[in-house]
Amino acid sequence: MSYESGNAQDARVEALWATLDTKKEGHLDLAGLKKGLRKIDHPLKNADNLLADVLRHVDRDSDGKIQYHEFASFVKAAERELWSLFNRIDYNGDGKIDRTELQKAFQRAKLAVPQSKLEHFFAEIDTNNDGTISFEEWRDFLLFIPASAPNLEAVMSYFSSTVKVNPEGDVLISDDTIEGLGYFLAGGISGIVSRTSTAPLDRLKVYLIAHIGNAEDSIRAAKSGAAIQATKGAWATLSNAAKDLWAAGGMRSLFAGNGLNVVKVMPESAVKFGSYEAAKRLAARIEGHSDPKQIHSWSKFICGGTSGMVSQFVVYPLDTLKFRMQCETVKGGLHGNRLIIATAKKMWTKDGFRSFYRGLPMGLAGMFPYAALDLGTFEYLKKTISQHNAKKRGVHEEQAMPGSVATAAIGGFSGAFGASMVYPMNLIRTRLQSQGTVQHPRTYTGIWDVLHQTVKGEGIRGLFKGLTPNLLKVVPAVSITYVVYENSKKMMQLK
Repeated sequence: MSYESGNAQDARVEALWATLDTKKEGHLDLAGLKKGLRKIDHPLKNADNLLADVLRHVDRDSDGKIQYHEFASFVKAAERELWSLFNRIDYNGDGKIDRTELQKAFQRAKLAVPQSKLEHFFAEIDTNNDGTISFEEWRDFLLFIPASAPNLEAVMSYFSSTVKVNPEGDVLISDDTIEGLGYFLAGGISGIVSRTSTAPLDRLKVYLIAHIGNAEDSIRAAKSGAAIQATKGAWATLSNAAKDLWAAGGMRSLFAGNGLNVVKVMPESAVKFGSYEAAKRLAARIEGHSDPKQIHSWSKFICGGTSGMVSQFVVYPLDTLKFRMQCETVKGGLHGNRLIIATAKKMWTKDGFRSFYRGLPMGLAGMFPYAALDLGTFEYLKKTISQHNAKKRGVHEEQAMPGSVATAAIGGFSGAFGASMVYPMNLIRTRLQSQGTVQHPRTYTGIWDVLHQTVKGEGIRGLFKGLTPNLLKVVPAVSITYVVYENSKKMMQLK
């Protein structure tokens, strides 16, 4: 390698080994490697899965320990590959990589990296903050990435984006993706378009939840094991519900409540994003450091759940108003703003502020189990696909991560699965919110009363009424959100 002599490299590798071998045992196991990387504050210090891969890659004799000769061989080979990649990016050959060169390298590699993520990645490597990346900074940051031939796709494996499905089946851009005003606006626009496009399915879901008929034929068929008849009954219920909604006011009835749904997109996203960032900063302080991007995965899970609860609390009155106005919609009755105003007055007259927060405990209680199922399913599917791709291509898993479209599909599926599992909680919440309306005249004393009346009148199956249209809207909503978000970014020249 032309950037330093062989003797200088040998001396540096020996010094690095001495630093990592904190116990001076002459070898490194997984715990020792992790401890050594923490000592030098390496980015992989807490990445247990990747470190296990590094150990397997370096440990040529497979004895579970890294000897010095194995370490030296790995470091020199990795540095040759990193030097080659560095020179391909350093287009003007001045021995340094600036932001423009890095951005053009991503473009040549056909990798769509948001400007905010590029800035974050650049800042992580540019340790002396001089505005350029030297090879030494490049090498120190990427040395232990376990890839036989590092490329830009591999080194950007930490920076992925996805779309998420919330417990209501609505699709939005994830918290980690929306960075800066431009991306926030793009996320909001995509949320508005996707929710408007799938509004009839959302309307159908609420109608089915509010409808308290038994659907006796379908229930008897399901209990007797007549699957085909039960399926026909379920689709007949959907068809009849759609006809009822059309009869109540045509196309206008199918989109009733969508205005409120659109209005709440921006404040909901803003509050969730803001509270998520605040929670991450607090978590970082609790963990004893100041970088919210480096908090533990469990901390991220708790921060995500907390931000979801805060945002739901803030927009909950709009949700309740939406559900109630949808359940007050009748043929020949009020529509649009007049119906919204009349519904709001009725709610305030009856119970004041309390009317707007009926069912809130159930809505908040469902946030964490939903997040756990969503996150667990997403990570499992992403890992499974990565392993399959890696085996098929003969590369490391970090080079075989799902692409953006596949990641969006995984996010949609995992969110839909989580939403399905907590659906009974959302049904109970919605019935509490819409009680006493024209379409849902029942009233309840509380959560257990809703559960009792629902199971008694409609069976366990009644707890899942409206789930089908809720799931049907996920696929188009994910697709629309993803396409609109990407195009919004292009229009704002954020790519």
